[in-house]
Amino acid sequence: MTDEKVLVLCSGGVDSTTLLAQAVVRHGAENVFALSVAYGQKHVRELRSAEAVCAYYGVPLRTLDLGAVFADSACSLLAHADADVPHESYADQQAKNGEGPVSTYVPFRNGLFLASAASVALSLGCSVLCYGAHADDAAGAAYPDCSLAFVRAMDAAVREGTAGELRIEAPFVQMNKTAIVRAGLDLGVPYELTWSCYEGGGEPCGACATCLDRQAAFAACGAEDPLLAEGNTD
Repeated sequence: MTDEKVLVLCSGGVDSTTLLAQAVVRHGAENVFALSVAYGQKHVRELRSAEAVCAYYGVPLRTLDLGAVFADSACSLLAHADADVPHESYADQQAKNGEGPVSTYVPFRNGLFLASAASVALSLGCSVLCYGAHADDAAGAAYPDCSLAFVRAMDAAVREGTAGELRIEAPFVQMNKTAIVRAGLDLGVPYELTWSCYEGGGEPCGACATCLDRQAAFAACGAEDPLLAEGNTD
């Protein structure tokens, strides 16, 4: 266990919750902070999950509201957008539309999140900023701000802009979601507290791309997604 202070970007989903669990094991809860971001999304279910996850681990959570930045975006994840969230996998979307960002890509969202989080991290005395990007989201440039090249570039910028006081760690950037879930199951991560679905509501829609990815990951691990267990609805 190290005594470095770390800030974890926490969306309340599978990836960032697993990352938070690893940070607590490695650094101790007393050295871990979390940051969630409201960006004008269609629902606040994921923010509630971030609160529940952080309470479970005893980690203080801060929240930023960056919704105004995306006021002119037509991204289907945003509350003001007319477009519906697609109910198909990223691969199917790209098979029809070609490689590149999907309709749920919020313009440079993760770049903005990381830049903002860097300022918060420095103010809290942290030397590490943890980011849960993974390879499945980067595939075909569906989310280009999840790629290894992007993470390396942002890490270089953060190190340069902080005189080496802060670095970005993204341990999942070359892993798929199945590997992340497997690691989380080994740690006893409370996945019943998490939320991945792009739609709000009492239970996951089961049809959007992130629901499909989550279902496939749990199935590949031979485990049941606790959010789909009978009687487990909000």
